[in-house]
Amino acid sequence: MAGNTSTPGATVVSRALALLYAFDEQHPRLSLTELARRADLPAPTVHRLVQDLVAGGALERSTGRHFTIGRRLWDVGVLSPVPTGLQHVASPFLNDIHATTRATVHLAIRDGTRVLYVERLSGRASVPAVSRAGSRLPLHATGVGKVLLAHAPEDVREAVFADLPRLTPYTVVQPQRLREQLAEVRRQGYATTVEEMTLGACSIAVPIVATARDGADPVVVAALGVVVPSLSRDRTRHLTALQVAARGIGRSLR
Repeated sequence: MAGNTSTPGATVVSRALALLYAFDEQHPRLSLTELARRADLPAPTVHRLVQDLVAGGALERSTGRHFTIGRRLWDVGVLSPVPTGLQHVASPFLNDIHATTRATVHLAIRDGTRVLYVERLSGRASVPAVSRAGSRLPLHATGVGKVLLAHAPEDVREAVFADLPRLTPYTVVQPQRLREQLAEVRRQGYATTVEEMTLGACSIAVPIVATARDGADPVVVAALGVVVPSLSRDRTRHLTALQVAARGIGRSLR
């Protein structure tokens, strides 16, 4: 379930949040019945709260008695300081990569056990990609995701290892093999995937490292990657462009 708030003592706010959190990439449109099931709330409660959320612009009525996330939530969401600040700093570097490689460019951060795509620039090549700005995908099956997972806390890695869905025949779903890959990512400084998220799409990604002004240890704050039809050619050119951009972004974020 998207949220279990049917227990005694649940507040109106927690119930409203459960309704909003019921929406995800696989469920962008939901009926009242589906909302009640995914939020684990009684139908009368859902009906009353949905009316308030629609009136406030947090939800919008769609066709066929369905509901979607409202535009007002988007207006509020873009005020989040981490993604928007990162986007502002990274934007010129992303454009440089795009101009150099003509590939699909991704800027991403880790959101729990998922990779959150902060920005996406589409490439000219016809490469299938399921990502879009604001979407979340599994960490273990994407280039930017593997970079972020390699530098994530141990408890996050263990949580991901416990659930490794196979998305294509080439997705790595063996925990030990993935551990070895992540160790290699930390050693070599970049990650690659070959048709692990989508057939016909390969990726290469690098970490964006920021250093605090007070001298604290550098931390990986985001990942930068490109999606291409194949890594057999132009691999070095793509990697060099990513590394140069990542260093520039990291210095700007200091």
